[in-house]
Amino acid sequence: MTQAVLKIWTGIWPVVKSASPLDISEGVIDQGAFDAIEVDEVFEAVNYATTMIGQAVLYRSLAQPLDTLDAIVAKQDAIKELQADPALKAELERIVALAAADEKSFYLLLFGEFLGSMATARAEHEIEGFGYLQYRRGMRFMLKFVADIKALTSPKSVYLQAIINKIIHFTETRDYSLMQGPVYLSERGIQSKEQRKGSWVPAVIFKPKLFKPLLIGLVVIGLLILAQVFLGDGFSPIVPIFLAPLLLAYIPIVGGYDRDNAIIPLRDGYRQSSAVGEALDALGQLDELLSFMRYAEAYANPVTDTQQVTDMPCQPMVLPEFVSATKQQLNLHAVKNPVLGKGNPTYVANDFVMEHERLVLITGPNSGGKTAFCKTVTQSQLLAQIGCFIPAEAATLSVADKIFYQVPEISQLSDGEGRFGTELKRTKDIFLASTANSLVVLDELSEGTTFEEKMESSTNVLNGFYRKGCNTILITHNHQLVDHFMAEKIGVAKQVEFGAQLPTYKLIAGISRVSHADRVAKKIGFSKQDIDNYLASER
Repeated sequence: MTQAVLKIWTGIWPVVKSASPLDISEGVIDQGAFDAIEVDEVFEAVNYATTMIGQAVLYRSLAQPLDTLDAIVAKQDAIKELQADPALKAELERIVALAAADEKSFYLLLFGEFLGSMATARAEHEIEGFGYLQYRRGMRFMLKFVADIKALTSPKSVYLQAIINKIIHFTETRDYSLMQGPVYLSERGIQSKEQRKGSWVPAVIFKPKLFKPLLIGLVVIGLLILAQVFLGDGFSPIVPIFLAPLLLAYIPIVGGYDRDNAIIPLRDGYRQSSAVGEALDALGQLDELLSFMRYAEAYANPVTDTQQVTDMPCQPMVLPEFVSATKQQLNLHAVKNPVLGKGNPTYVANDFVMEHERLVLITGPNSGGKTAFCKTVTQSQLLAQIGCFIPAEAATLSVADKIFYQVPEISQLSDGEGRFGTELKRTKDIFLASTANSLVVLDELSEGTTFEEKMESSTNVLNGFYRKGCNTILITHNHQLVDHFMAEKIGVAKQVEFGAQLPTYKLIAGISRVSHADRVAKKIGFSKQDIDNYLASER
């Protein structure tokens, strides 16, 4: 079960990027794939959430994507309902916008540091005084959000209904009752109004404000009575002036009591509450759906720094069609990179199909777009599995139980294996964790050894993945390796196209037998001629 964002935040000041990928055996992506696919960049491209909890939920979705068909389709259906019902979408946007304006007050209450009555707050996580203001603002945020959701017209999609039901369930909890008040402080601890029913145990009613007229009146009367008792006939109207300093003790005594016995225990309870966590997650889930829709609109209608691009056709964005399959499948038509294509209408689209063939070997010169295309495939699969749009004219996918992306790794001294061994360990981990429903991208194989050993090792590894049945894509400059598999009639050979010594970024059939390393060297200023010039300038 997905951990609520509030639980992830326990012990830390809230940050958006707080969720982490699960272990390689548990999640759809692990930390290695998360880094290689550049999920942080994907998040920055897709993130149009307006609340902090919405952004944190979106980031959690990317780090821990869905792995069941029903869950993904339910999320897509919610988006389709919002597309079909502009009034419902507008109302949710209004609710989320109001929440975005006030949510930080709730986080300050839950996670803020109390400074004391005389200190001044200088940082966003500091609370001055006794916390009355922060408590009132925090409760107002939660109660307003809940009230707005309760007044919402009931949606039809299962996913939206589940979100609304979370909020309705929250209104039946002790935490919600305490937020509404009154809060009772007794020898049995903090109690809600429901817990006080039928109880005769004395209790103090907590009011989140320092000046309590009834209490102040009782204190004043008490002091006057004491003055009369001890001074007798000597009592004078001027006596209260001398007793006034005693009233100053009221502020630290009452404020300190409320803070230590009500505000802090209440905030600790809210912070650890599963019900509060679920309610906050519900807000985040609503904001996430709206973020997906804004991302699709922004991608489809790119803008320059000054104005909307009007001379380019609208960029297609689709919710992929998911199919149930015994092996991972994908069929992408005119797909673009979700990150690099955003705001770039001229980005080159490609078609890509892996339905029957289990192995695709991609060759091509340096800077030809091999890696960018493979990240397009994996990022699109990832976005699809969080229920989001992808930039394509059409897309049909099955759910991948694992998405792996291996890149060349730098060995560590502690590994004791060198580069070849370090990479082979990663490949082994991927192989053991993958299934016929997995999508695996390998960016080169068996680096750090001789050509002959690289051929043998790479052949063994690819044969293993092929026999296992998962969708495997290899990026390589080793055209001899591709020749071997084509001779064995295993897999499909693709290459990135070059024209007039420049990449077209189109993926076409065939095997590239050139690298164009000299072109790249000249581009970055480190060709043979550049080296000669550097050496000559040092003489």
